[in-house]
Amino acid sequence: MLYDLAPPPTGKRGRPALKGDRLGTPADLTTTAKFTSAQVKRYGRADAVLIAERTCLWYGSFHTQTVRVILLRDNATDTGYDLALVTTDLATPAADLITRYAWRWSIEVTFAEARDLLGAGQARNRTENAVRRTMPFGLYCYSITAIWYTLHGHNRTTPPNTAPPGPGTPARPTRRSPTCSPSFAA
Repeated sequence: MLYDLAPPPTGKRGRPALKGDRLGTPADLTTTAKFTSAQVKRYGRADAVLIAERTCLWYGSFHTQTVRVILLRDNATDTGYDLALVTTDLATPAADLITRYAWRWSIEVTFAEARDLLGAGQARNRTENAVRRTMPFGLYCYSITAIWYTLHGHNRTTPPNTAPPGPGTPARPTRRSPTCSPSFAA
């Protein structure tokens, strides 16, 4: 739950307020947010998007530390928001923070696939060296698998299967670039 910043001390007896009025959730912020147009570099291209910012408190998570909520709305979206970011960085422009988030996304996908497909980081080790080596070894195995699939398992010269799918089978789009998930089926 988001709250407005704490009001200044009143000079009366008692403990001063730690938080201001309740603002609600990011979805509640969109009703009063002023969206402005901005250019954002993400996923290898520059996009025109709408951005709104609000400095507030996320009291349940950060207590009295000031945070900034950045709401991003694509031009095709009429209401609400498409992405909400919460940051303690109050100085960096919002467009730069969105760009950083887009850069980070491929890293998060890598960690998720290494954990889900290879079980990296899920071993039950007891010795200190084994604990220190398990996750790097899992990521090494993930990297070797992705490199192998890129070089040998993903045949770019073979045309995609144009035969219609069997009855009851949904059509699947063909991949133009390899990812790690299909390499385990190769």
